[in-house]
Amino acid sequence: MSAALDLALCALILGVGLASMAGRGVFRAAIFFITYGLLVAIGWARLGAYDVALAEAAIGSGLTGVLLLAAHGRLRRLRAAAESLSRFNLPAAIAGGGVALSFGWAWFALPVPRAPDLTYALPQAGVGNPVTAVLLNFRAWDTLVESIVLLAALIGVWMMARDADWDAPLGLRYHARPSGVLASFGRILPPVGLIFGVYLVWAGAESTGGAFQGGTVLAAVGLVAMMAGIMRPPRVAQGAWRAALVLGPVVFLGSGLAGAALGAGFLTLPEALAKPAILTIEAALTVSIAVTLALLVLGPPDEGGQQA
Repeated sequence: MSAALDLALCALILGVGLASMAGRGVFRAAIFFITYGLLVAIGWARLGAYDVALAEAAIGSGLTGVLLLAAHGRLRRLRAAAESLSRFNLPAAIAGGGVALSFGWAWFALPVPRAPDLTYALPQAGVGNPVTAVLLNFRAWDTLVESIVLLAALIGVWMMARDADWDAPLGLRYHARPSGVLASFGRILPPVGLIFGVYLVWAGAESTGGAFQGGTVLAAVGLVAMMAGIMRPPRVAQGAWRAALVLGPVVFLGSGLAGAALGAGFLTLPEALAKPAILTIEAALTVSIAVTLALLVLGPPDEGGQQA
């Protein structure tokens, strides 16, 4: 039964992945992509990689799916652009095929990378979760760059706004009925989601969880509160939101410079300070990730006061 389940799951992943690329229509492709992400998350869980499964479900499928659906909604107001995206694009297909062939060549031609032996390295990392140890200690450079790339993506989204709308609130205006479902969820879900998000960050030091997973939950909490009218959408010029966006990268970079000053090396954490340093970096990254992801979903400043 276990082998049959795994084979069926692999077949579904391949079938849904092909459907997301070969199907017609942006909306249909986005729905298949969300389904694909959920199936991949189940696959990671079957492999025992629960941290990766949680990140895939929350970010790879949930958040990215919301962004794709939001982009589709904006494209519907630009009918010509939506129709051009619905047709087969030969240059894009060639580029995608080239990338796929390059990955295939690298799989067979390049040597197998050697991972460090966590039996000896993990006790020196300061945390018990090997994923957190790799992301924030052994390969901290990659995680630092990812946090900066995420911020750069948000700046790119903001650049889509017109100059006249730059001081307007971010995203569209939402109006929830006081007795409606959205307003009820806006009052119930944020406290529960806040506790769960903080728990994911704290538990990530020793078990499944981490800054990206907890930050995604907190971003969802903030979005629900904004759509329910409990929180006001932020503005680009507000200093507190800007400080929250750069908090994670700044703390991360500061810890790297502190490690270099102590003689351990840039982004190398001394064993005695590794755990408090990682917890501090995780907390700061969680704030920045949550705010960045929420603002990415909200989109650029409101274009002419449109409502949703």
